[in-house]
Amino acid sequence: MSFHDLKEKNVGTSGYVQVEIEEYPKTGWGAFKQVMGRTLSTELFKGLGITFKIMNEALFKNQMHTVKYPMEQLPISPRYRAIHKLLGLLESGNNRCIGCGLCEKICISNCIRMETKIDSKSRKEVVEYSINLGRCIFCGYCAEVCPELAIVHGGRYENASEQRAHFALKDDLLTPFDSIAQQIEFDGFGAISPDADAKIKKTPLAY
Repeated sequence: MSFHDLKEKNVGTSGYVQVEIEEYPKTGWGAFKQVMGRTLSTELFKGLGITFKIMNEALFKNQMHTVKYPMEQLPISPRYRAIHKLLGLLESGNNRCIGCGLCEKICISNCIRMETKIDSKSRKEVVEYSINLGRCIFCGYCAEVCPELAIVHGGRYENASEQRAHFALKDDLLTPFDSIAQQIEFDGFGAISPDADAKIKKTPLAY
């Protein structure tokens, strides 16, 4: 499509289909005829046919088209931007976060807070990491800018609360050690390579 065609605002030349709109009836007899014409038209029976087809599948073929939420939940994409998670190292389960603060700086809604300190090994350690989910717009910038692929958006999207204070999520961000094997890895810088198991066995580091 050329730039001229993109700027063309004429409906008649843009591939749109003109819909014929019937004139609204002005008398009671005209309104009655319009209702009867629409009632006895084929569209009504087509709609009833679809309704009875779905009813037959649900009652006699056990093919339910509804989900009994929250007992049943539909699967979501692994790239869905829901509540954040902090991924851990496969060797030890420790947090991948190195405390660089890039996620805190790039956050356009100013909802990420991080506190760090220098540990006994002269390494930066993250003391507290909190995300105010009441302010978060789930743009994904924090996950994109993370050099260690430590913070990602998980699949937990149920975050209802009656108090704003409950939206400041400070705990359960880090993946538990017993769930490290089930954590979802994302493609990108710092992602797990296909031969990660062989490399982990050979590494002398314990962190």
